[in-house]
Amino acid sequence: MKPVFVLSDAAEDLELGKAFYESQEIGIGDYFVDSLLSDIESLRLFHGIHKMDFGFYRMLSNRFPFGIYYDLTETAVVVYAVLDLRKDPFWIRAELLTR
Repeated sequence: MKPVFVLSDAAEDLELGKAFYESQEIGIGDYFVDSLLSDIESLRLFHGIHKMDFGFYRMLSNRFPFGIYYDLTETAVVVYAVLDLRKDPFWIRAELLTR
């Protein structure tokens, strides 16, 4: 098992997602974060099995339309972004190129 590190940009993505869902209904934002963190934690065991997309591995969230973009080092899993997959693919590509 490799440890999983969430970079600050990805943590900010989670906060933006939380704010969006919390604005839809009170409590959903916390559920969103808990669900995504559970998905991210599963990368300790299941890293590297996901499709490559825009130069990163992309894991699909189990409960929300979000992709978790990560890469592997020899010793860790590094999460670079947690992005809403309903956005324009060109926006997603541009966002990932900056990370």
